[in-house]
Amino acid sequence: MPDRLTPEQRSKLMSRIRRADTAPELAVRRMLHRLGYRFRLQWKAAPGRPDVAFPGRRKMIFVHGCFWHQHPGCRLAGEHKPRSDFWKAKFERNRARDARDLARAQADGWEVLTVWECEARDIGALEARLRSFVGPVRQDRSYASSEDLARR
Repeated sequence: MPDRLTPEQRSKLMSRIRRADTAPELAVRRMLHRLGYRFRLQWKAAPGRPDVAFPGRRKMIFVHGCFWHQHPGCRLAGEHKPRSDFWKAKFERNRARDARDLARAQADGWEVLTVWECEARDIGALEARLRSFVGPVRQDRSYASSEDLARR
């Protein structure tokens, strides 16, 4: 099926897609903050630059869009018909990068949680999953210093 949009319309539409601060990512961050957790965003010091990082806990969360990261078995991960060779290659690169980032993080001793866009829609299940992964909220608000992180 040919693209219904002109190249100019498609370009304008695609230029509005964000790398960070997507709706699923904001939903996860708002929930974590509401639950009392504090975290770092897009932390460059962590392997793979996770969407949310808890340096003192050595835990990180990646929030993946089902289309861009091709969530297996998800209806939101549909194929893109126009320029299918381009999109297949792009999705393969995305999946390879995701696997590389996950392996690096785990090799460095980080626990990793991946939240998919479709999973972020079920608020109750998402809250339970986040609480289970991150652990209890720290009431003392003591954070790991850079020296603590360097020793790990």
